[in-house]
Amino acid sequence: MAKGNMNDLLKNRMEASRQASELEASDEAYKKIFQETPPPSASRIQDVDIQRLVPFFTADIGFRPYSQQKILAFAEQLKEEGLLVRIIVRPIADSGDYEILAGHNRVSAAKAAGWKKISAEIVEADNARAIVIATSTNLIQRQGLSIVERGKAYKALLDAKNRQGRRSDIDEATSGENRQKYSARALVAEFFGVTEYEIRKLVKLTSLIPELIDIIERTPKQLNLACADLIADYDANSQEVFVEMCSIEGYQINKATMQYIVRSCPPPTAERQAIFTAWREAKAAAVQRQSAPPKKISFSRKKFEPYLSGIGDDAELEALFLEFLKERAEKA
Repeated sequence: MAKGNMNDLLKNRMEASRQASELEASDEAYKKIFQETPPPSASRIQDVDIQRLVPFFTADIGFRPYSQQKILAFAEQLKEEGLLVRIIVRPIADSGDYEILAGHNRVSAAKAAGWKKISAEIVEADNARAIVIATSTNLIQRQGLSIVERGKAYKALLDAKNRQGRRSDIDEATSGENRQKYSARALVAEFFGVTEYEIRKLVKLTSLIPELIDIIERTPKQLNLACADLIADYDANSQEVFVEMCSIEGYQINKATMQYIVRSCPPPTAERQAIFTAWREAKAAAVQRQSAPPKKISFSRKKFEPYLSGIGDDAELEALFLEFLKERAEKA
């Protein structure tokens, strides 16, 4: 077989393998999370007009496209190698359009390359399966997802699972909604190899307003995750105050300050003036602590080594030193 034909054969095999892996992985995720096999549905492969493709809209899965620079590099790769993995779409009812389930960046790169059509696998999927396909392909395959992108993907899966309703095999005596959410979180965590604690924390961060999310992702030194977790308990109006704090040049909110604010102005709602008052009090207390003399006095043992023979433990040494200071004070 000619070398060119062999390369084409290998490329086709790789394409088929990667294509199958996207749907297989999403179906495995569906089985694990929903505890049932995905509804049987036919699929077909065809070239789809790029202008008829619509970004995923069924749920907010935290998807952020590649940068323009990366899309242009991807477009050059498409021109040289072609499309290695078809996109996955589902028809939008009563229209000739399709919702993209997997392959948003491939579509953007194809547009940049000047393509009019792109190869797609068209699946008939309900909302639950569509969400699983869209999130699992991102969580499994994409590197460098931000914490909020992952949080939104997990949240979309949990919401889809919880909409399914309570499972019949859950103990009826257990708290309904909380037990259901716990069960969903455990299933998602087990499939993606993360902890329930991590999922809970990341999902909580999705309740932050966009300005704070932008700070976390672009300038994380201004707002650490421990503080962001506490801020996420406040409503949107209250969170705007913390955006102002983060904009103060040279200042970074720390956990001790946030804990003081939370004690003084319990979430979910707090007035702007009250939050800033608590913030100033926390800063003043921090300055006072820093200026106060240390609670412990430390000495270099090496310097005193010649005089320590015959002295037992540190407690005995401390008692001797205290006695010396008392005698000195009495003579003064």
